[in-house]
Amino acid sequence: MDKYVIHGGHRLSGEVIISGAKNAALPIIAATVLADAPCRIENLPDVSDVGVMIHLLQQLGASVQFLDRHTIEVDPRTIDTDTVRDKSAQTIRGSYYFIGALLGRFGSAVVPLPGGCNFGVRPIDQHLKAFAALGGQCSMDEGLITVKAEQGLYGANIYMDVVTVGATMNTILTAVKARGLTVIENAAREPHVVDLANFLNTLGADIRGAGTDTIRIHGVQRLRGAAYAIIPDQIEAGTYMVAAAATGGDVTVKNVTPQHLDSITAKLEEMGAVIEEGDDTVRVVCNHALRRCNVRTMPHPGFPTDMQPQITALLSFAHGTSIINDGIWDRFKYVDELRRMGAQITVNRDMAVVEGVDNLKGAEVRALDLRAGAAMVIAGLAATGVTQVEDVQYIERGFERIVEKLVGLGADIYRSQSPDSAPLRKMG
Repeated sequence: MDKYVIHGGHRLSGEVIISGAKNAALPIIAATVLADAPCRIENLPDVSDVGVMIHLLQQLGASVQFLDRHTIEVDPRTIDTDTVRDKSAQTIRGSYYFIGALLGRFGSAVVPLPGGCNFGVRPIDQHLKAFAALGGQCSMDEGLITVKAEQGLYGANIYMDVVTVGATMNTILTAVKARGLTVIENAAREPHVVDLANFLNTLGADIRGAGTDTIRIHGVQRLRGAAYAIIPDQIEAGTYMVAAAATGGDVTVKNVTPQHLDSITAKLEEMGAVIEEGDDTVRVVCNHALRRCNVRTMPHPGFPTDMQPQITALLSFAHGTSIINDGIWDRFKYVDELRRMGAQITVNRDMAVVEGVDNLKGAEVRALDLRAGAAMVIAGLAATGVTQVEDVQYIERGFERIVEKLVGLGADIYRSQSPDSAPLRKMG
């Protein structure tokens, strides 16, 4: 079993370049299905989830050319099916974006139920509600989601019962070629929602209000090709910011949009770290003990749930008692792994109480999901002794070259590969 071996206690310093946002890349890759001409996508992160999405795109019949490690050119004109058949679709959450994209192109879609990290129940009822409102008839059988709009797709007013990023973006994908006006209320406002809308608008769509809680989409008949660069990854950037604070480091995080990081910056400053923002950089300096703070995850622009495990690892050795509330997802399963390292954390449903300890100690732990795995790495970097993080395939779903980047900052970490491990699906 592949694992990371970390010798903790090394102060991180230097510069790290942030990759493109995985959570923007996945829907944008699916969105190329809607175009009537080739599209070039730049600044793609070289992570396994992106590799799976590109593979699925090719299985649909699209021509995909790799121009370099982070750039592809997609010709979707050769796509001739509305059905995703490859079982790899069941390994990631983002495969469900092909439902909206294929439905928008063909008026029908057949896609396997999505997979991804198992950190709680993540229903797709809001997706299905939106498809139905736009004219789709939905059914599920033997692990397949089938949506057919036999009378065509028509604009509608759709109110999301909960703020959901995935359903907001799937609705955009479906509505962009539907007849008339679609209004999404209580829409998600995350940067990757805005990025998807900006990409589609570059192709000729008419999407307004992305980044607010009301999005208006005037359907168009055709979408042209274009070149587009993915935004920087907010969560990867936040993870390196937390890692810098955890090791008492001095790290400049480059290729970022600082305003996307405001909620993370605010909490690190509350804990005692010094943050310096540039045009596309954030520098984190921390040379003293950290203070407690309380964290409540919220939809953007609040503190992101995808940063909750990382900040919890940091609070494990901050002075005082911290309280973390995460009512978005059930993400506290990883806490037992931190306890192996000496953390004192109690969990009551969607709340964790963290009693800061003087230090964490290296141990054998598992990456239970993508973000929890990042938390284990952060804890290992700050701990005394040796930490071994198993199941690193979860981490590599969303963090490009994490070992290489951490080594570049002065960490003592390496990847130990099992002889019989299956290769990860990467780009190129």
